[in-house]
Amino acid sequence: MLLAATAPGSATVLVAAVFLASAVEMVEALTIVLAVGVTRGWRSAFEGVAAALAALAALVVVIGPPLVRWVPLSTLRLVVGFLLLVFGLQWLRKAVLRAAGLKAKHDEDAIFAAQVAELSEAPVPGGRDATAFTVAFKGVFLEGLEVVVVVLTLGTSSHRLGLAALAAAAAVALVVVVGLVVHRQLSGVPENAMKMTVGLMLVSFGTFWAGEGVHVRWPGSDLAIPVLVAVYGLVAWALVTVLRRGAAGGSAGPRTVRSAAGG
Repeated sequence: MLLAATAPGSATVLVAAVFLASAVEMVEALTIVLAVGVTRGWRSAFEGVAAALAALAALVVVIGPPLVRWVPLSTLRLVVGFLLLVFGLQWLRKAVLRAAGLKAKHDEDAIFAAQVAELSEAPVPGGRDATAFTVAFKGVFLEGLEVVVVVLTLGTSSHRLGLAALAAAAAVALVVVVGLVVHRQLSGVPENAMKMTVGLMLVSFGTFWAGEGVHVRWPGSDLAIPVLVAVYGLVAWALVTVLRRGAAGGSAGPRTVRSAAGG
């Protein structure tokens, strides 16, 4: 029985998780694209973006429907639940460390400046710019792969692949529009808070679907998902509080800001 098909609350959490995850990844991709466009021209940068988005959409279309059609639902949910737990815990770990001050927050302005400095070193050709195309394609495709994983795992396990894809597309469109309007002013995006929220949602969905895969009967059915989000949220808050107190007693400062290719 497809419990998710009858629970609007579950659909809301799914849309929020996919939308926020996609928005975070696209902010990071947009930083790279803006750096490419400013330093080397927009034509090849936009061509790289278009090619990357087409490749990512093709992955969803090619992989998603066969998973829904041919893989047994219990097996799919067990595997997806495990993947979401691993994926979500990675996001949550980084967000908790940043919130506790043990890891430097992601600075889009610093990454933008580093990208501009690196791209400015190579000469700009008169026609199509292979460097601009490659850097823009790689930035969007690599960041977008995480979006594809979220869309496929959440969408296929709940049999809402179309809804998940629409949420991701809406996030991409919003980030592109806002990014073009504010241009380089991306450092004000509350990225760590968004990553914390996405991590909580992914871990909660992972726990729920893994339980469904081994035939756990959750109290309240899909209504257990918001409860899991709240429980994991309390755990994350407690971890941040403990780590902050520990950091206050030590002398170590936060780590340096990651590079554009890092996590």
